[in-house]
Amino acid sequence: MAKIICVLYDDPVDGYPTSYARDGIPEILKYPDGQTAPTPKAMDFKPGELLGSVSGELGLRKFLEAEGHTLVVTSDKDGENSTLDQELFDAEIVISQPFWPAYMTAERFARAPKLKLIITAGIGSDHTDLQAAMEHGVTVAEVTYSNSNSVAEHVAMMILGLVRNYIPSYDWVIKEGWNIADCVARSYDVEGMHVGTVAAGRIGLRVLRLMKPFGLHLHYLDRHRLPEAIEQELNLTYHDNLKSLTEACDIVTLNCPLHPQTEHMVNAETLKHFKRGAYLINTARGKLCDRDAIVSALESGQLAGYAGDVWFPQPAPRNHPWRTMPHHGMTPHISGTSLSAQTRYAAGTREILECYFSGQPIRQEYLIVEGGKLAGVGAHSYSPGNATGGSEEAARFKK
Repeated sequence: MAKIICVLYDDPVDGYPTSYARDGIPEILKYPDGQTAPTPKAMDFKPGELLGSVSGELGLRKFLEAEGHTLVVTSDKDGENSTLDQELFDAEIVISQPFWPAYMTAERFARAPKLKLIITAGIGSDHTDLQAAMEHGVTVAEVTYSNSNSVAEHVAMMILGLVRNYIPSYDWVIKEGWNIADCVARSYDVEGMHVGTVAAGRIGLRVLRLMKPFGLHLHYLDRHRLPEAIEQELNLTYHDNLKSLTEACDIVTLNCPLHPQTEHMVNAETLKHFKRGAYLINTARGKLCDRDAIVSALESGQLAGYAGDVWFPQPAPRNHPWRTMPHHGMTPHISGTSLSAQTRYAAGTREILECYFSGQPIRQEYLIVEGGKLAGVGAHSYSPGNATGGSEEAARFKK
């Protein structure tokens, strides 16, 4: 029987919900490209419940314990003697979410000789040292597409929020003001602007489709060029390098995976090629950007605004400069963990576990590493190597 460690974020400060704002969520059976939503044999939760926090347990306990397995659920993942580190020695499976990631470093692989499977409940497996996973023969899987549209909606919200100066205007209401001039001094229309996505996969392409009705000019950069029919449908301009994209766009949104080739792709040098007063949206991974370069660009006016919900490490230390830099619209990493998304990625996590325990193949679209090499969607989206360096700073959040 297997031991499974599930690392999840803490419950709400007022306790686990006893009721919800809505009575349910729409049922999603297929995604826009035809991929089916997760299809586990059963689900021990009601769609729309809070599943991503500790008490939610991704709805897995009944299923796993009925099969004789041991489930350890914790939010304690960082620093010396964390619960995660204490439990790793005999763990066969580690599950975590990108929003509160269990950073599976080479050191943790060395302390987990029985480890066979790492699952990301959601999308994005950069918090695992993929090179170490390949070397140790550990399978890495994620619930691809489960929360892609959730993230894309968050991007659209943040674009409008930054350009229309929504958050400072809301703040004037809270302060009992009616300061219209203060509100509109940094407010513009998005109509007629040029917006570009770095990567036009499931999230990036969805963002472009969502923004098209606003009358923007659409651009994209991707190592895999889109079919000509899609380019014509959306009137897309293709760019084969970051400099070309950023020189053309008023709004840039990052929607690519983090791996060694994309780490710190937005830095002091590349920011020089952005239009002055451009807006940058990052709901992909915080480490795509150089932290201090973003702060400097906002302070100098090179960037008019920066919004996103991804940081590095996660959780971000309490003194992280992105909490206090000017003209930002940051949130904790929530874009992909709406209650709607949680239903799908919890169901997908169970589907992966059902396949693993029954000896059935895991869907190719869920695989990142298998058999000592990048596999499935991982071979399409990632490069060999490790992007977890510096993740030990997540322990500073506690202090």
